[in-house]
Amino acid sequence: MSPKDILLAGIVILAWGVNFVVIKVGLEGVPPMLLGALRFMLAAFPAILFVRRPDMPWRWLLAYGLTISLGQFAFLFSAMYVGMPAGLASLVLQAQAFFTLGFAALFIGETVRRSSLIGLLVAAAGLLLIGSESGRSFTLAGFALTLCAAAMWGLGNIVTKRIGQVNLVSLVVWGSLIPPLPFLALSLAIEGPAQIETALRHLSLNSVLAIAYLAFIATLLGYGLWSRLLSRYPASQVAPFSLLVPVVGLSSAWLLLGEGLSALQWLGAAVVMLGLLINVFGARLLLQLRRATA
Repeated sequence: MSPKDILLAGIVILAWGVNFVVIKVGLEGVPPMLLGALRFMLAAFPAILFVRRPDMPWRWLLAYGLTISLGQFAFLFSAMYVGMPAGLASLVLQAQAFFTLGFAALFIGETVRRSSLIGLLVAAAGLLLIGSESGRSFTLAGFALTLCAAAMWGLGNIVTKRIGQVNLVSLVVWGSLIPPLPFLALSLAIEGPAQIETALRHLSLNSVLAIAYLAFIATLLGYGLWSRLLSRYPASQVAPFSLLVPVVGLSSAWLLLGEGLSALQWLGAAVVMLGLLINVFGARLLLQLRRATA
């Protein structure tokens, strides 16, 4: 990978890692369902005027928008609204890799590799360590909702697999058309017209900047650069960079929000990262070990 593309990957990881701090800032003035509606409205318009619709049936575009966009962020924003710290959210959300494995085996018959299964068990142990600290620095509801967000991301990954080769930027832009109306409906049902009116009437500069960041930086710029990298390099070379997202998430939450972790949470975070590393690199290391001992 060229130095320029490594720099682009770094920009994506920084954008996605800091994204969790920005969500926390946005939620200070805007309730979660309304924040989701505003984010995806801004991501869709005016971008759809300049980006062609992906060559795919509408049913798959709906499935993508309802899982990876609506489902994931409805749960994630709610989790952080009820007390899930930004740094831990960035880490726990990476459980999507293992939900993806399970859904792939269940729905499309993919075989789960031994290294992935080991990685899943290791990461699950780390998540249990983190979850055991609920009630001290975060709520159990926030932790559970973050896992639900990871599950929806994993389900969305299966939808993306079924879609096949498609322009990722086009998919993200047009997929952003799907969530705003359901988010608004959820906002009316859960948050109520009075809270929506109050939030919009007293929209602060911080909230406006947070919504703009989520729409333009985390969504359009992040996925735009990520799709560029995926188009130029094998997925196996690009995907490991995503392991740095929780590193940036935890660091930025500590620096910008003053979030700290207990010793047990740090241990859990390290075990989860080890599980993710085993999932990504385990098969390759096992193959090299077999060749070395053959």
